[in-house]
Amino acid sequence: MTQGKGQGFGFGLGKMKELAEAIKKAQQVQEGAKQLQEDLEQMEIAGEAGGGLVKVVMSGNQEPIRAEITQEAVDKGLDGLSELVTEAMKDAYQKSTETMRDRMEDLTGDLNLPGLSG
Repeated sequence: MTQGKGQGFGFGLGKMKELAEAIKKAQQVQEGAKQLQEDLEQMEIAGEAGGGLVKVVMSGNQEPIRAEITQEAVDKGLDGLSELVTEAMKDAYQKSTETMRDRMEDLTGDLNLPGLSG
């Protein structure tokens, strides 16, 4: 029984290099994800309703920051105001979700991970 020299369990140097590259990329993504989380926490993303009658501001990771309600929105009554606030919240949520998704695609785009890149 002869065994080829330098083969060691069939895991050649080429595979080791690929593995090292994959680990390096994973570490870069981990660092990038940490920075992204910090960036998202600092962002302010506004959603509006009624042409600016109500504005809701969320962080990039969808934490509510504040709501701005105009007198004109208040004058629409409770039901009208409630609808405007809900609409503004949905707008802010949608914008923050898109921002988060875009930033994640930027972070993982060069990895060619199945399901993550477009």
